[in-house]
Amino acid sequence: MNAPRTLLLVEVGSERHHTIALGAGMHGDEPAGPWALLGLVRDRMLDERFAYRIWPCFNPSGFAAGSRRNIEGADVNRSFSRGGTTPESRAIITTNRDRKFALSIDLHEDFEAQGFYAYETLRTGEQSHYARHVITALDDAGLPVQGLEDEAFDLGPAGVRSVQLIERGSVVVDAKAESAFFGDGLPMSLFLLRGAAQCALTFETPLARGWDERIAMHRIAVTTALARAG
Repeated sequence: MNAPRTLLLVEVGSERHHTIALGAGMHGDEPAGPWALLGLVRDRMLDERFAYRIWPCFNPSGFAAGSRRNIEGADVNRSFSRGGTTPESRAIITTNRDRKFALSIDLHEDFEAQGFYAYETLRTGEQSHYARHVITALDDAGLPVQGLEDEAFDLGPAGVRSVQLIERGSVVVDAKAESAFFGDGLPMSLFLLRGAAQCALTFETPLARGWDERIAMHRIAVTTALARAG
């Protein structure tokens, strides 16, 4: 089908500063991320020590349809192999070519979760720097956190193979092991860790909770991670 679509990209801050990649809307049925990201920019909540490359909605055709997949029926977040296998991933890969990021943050939602949780994906040998602090900030705000250490919550087969650490609200993942599992269906976070980003964070809010609560979760998680990035 290859229907036309436009991906909005916004650059904020001085080129003299380290750059952080911020994105949302990879899955079109996870709407809080794009709106939270726009609100962070509007309310001037981004740490001014950094420059930002912001993708408000990675999957505009899916977002318009309220669908996880794009208009061709592909999961964009499994298409970052071989130079990109969807129009969206090819555009993101091409635009990010030769760029380096101090940190990548991707905003998602989970239809099974009852609370917030975070993936911190690291290059082999690196130590966790963000996840526990983000969860502490959510706790301090009185917002629900997912009990991932509970076997009743299924992380899926990728989590079994590549997790370095799993505890309440946070999963620390080894990028090399995770990449081996996904093979040709590579997510964007793993693509960036192959050379563009030092660390990739994926924040998941629970679709079962109210809209304002989910927006607040993303705002707190992003601002806490940015404070740690210094």
